[in-house]
Amino acid sequence: MDRDSGRQRGRDRDAEGRARSARPRDGLGRPLAYGAEGVARQPEGVVRSPDGTVREAQRLLDAGMPFHAHEVFEDAWKSGPDGERDLWQGLAQTAVGLTHAARGNAAGGARLLRRGAGRVEEYARGGAETYGIDVAGVVAWARGLAARVEAGGGPDGAHSVDAAAEAPRLRRLSR
Repeated sequence: MDRDSGRQRGRDRDAEGRARSARPRDGLGRPLAYGAEGVARQPEGVVRSPDGTVREAQRLLDAGMPFHAHEVFEDAWKSGPDGERDLWQGLAQTAVGLTHAARGNAAGGARLLRRGAGRVEEYARGGAETYGIDVAGVVAWARGLAARVEAGGGPDGAHSVDAAAEAPRLRRLSR
């Protein structure tokens, strides 16, 4: 193991030996070759307020970076109260579903979009705080996109979609 770089047998590892890919990534989180210019990663373990989480995730979704938005939601579920885990985890799953759909993985994208929608819907059904998230809108968006992607509803009948063009609105726009 090269202790300075953390690489072991061609794999990036942290000091404890856990896998930590140092490869640059594109806007959809796909690994690029070492030395290629990638998109800046989301820092891990950032504790945000629920409002800050929604704002940052929406910014990333609007920029066509759903993989990065998923990481923001992941931070929320890991640092927030256990009772809110399903909300943030469901939103993370919808963001990863959009990521897969944009990468052309129709089956995986649709499955994650539906799973995330179900988790968010079930969480909200329990009457818990949703922090202004348009639960019905997000659920309808996720299920609708899942159906369109499976049916080849992307450009020219493709099973992939443009992540920025398909980004959901997490909150209703105020008038």
